[in-house]
Amino acid sequence: MDSLSSTSLLRSDGSSVPAASALAGKDIILFYFSAHWCPPCRKFTPMLKDFYEEVEGVEIVFISSDRSAEDMTAYMKESHGDWLAIPHNSAVANDLKQKYGISGIPALVVVKLDGTVVTKDGKSHVTGKNPAQAVKDWKA
Repeated sequence: MDSLSSTSLLRSDGSSVPAASALAGKDIILFYFSAHWCPPCRKFTPMLKDFYEEVEGVEIVFISSDRSAEDMTAYMKESHGDWLAIPHNSAVANDLKQKYGISGIPALVVVKLDGTVVTKDGKSHVTGKNPAQAVKDWKA
């Protein structure tokens, strides 16, 4: 995935991991655009966490619209699953928002490892389908 090739992704504990190794072996990447200050995001995040815990071959990468890196980290520790994040307000984060035309949050963009967009409406799949079925449909 070219847009992340030289990026390190963050964990909620503050450690980082190279994106290439973190995403190796994953079939599907979910780019999750969200922020703690956003009530619809706070409602959707626990659903996404439950979804993530039930599926395999999927990685979530969080792109924050929080007001600060501290707010982003607090949101990750408080509500998120054990997924990864792009550094707060980084060029990569801003490029991904532009690339996928993100104009509102929460947004969940589903892509294959090669970067092919499966859907920009992953949120409706997470809320409306059985997790295994959603992943199967994305891989098809």
